[in-house]
Amino acid sequence: MDRLSIILTLMTGAVITGGSVIMFFTFGWYGWAPIAVAVLAGLLLSWPVAWLISRRIKRKDPQWDETAVERVPSPIPKPDAPEV
Repeated sequence: MDRLSIILTLMTGAVITGGSVIMFFTFGWYGWAPIAVAVLAGLLLSWPVAWLISRRIKRKDPQWDETAVERVPSPIPKPDAPEV
């Protein structure tokens, strides 16, 4: 279970949505449609981007054992299991 990506999902969703809204407003696209597109992009892209960021953080950490991910016995972890 990648708990770090769950926490990062909230932040990446806000950054993607906010950045998209600012970009649309900069280009002069005002209204509910550009905001709806930005919210939809934030919802759809927040978890995959957070997962990629989490993997990069863990890969760059010299104390992290990246091979522990392959040794997980089940795709559904126990709540008291260590972070992988």
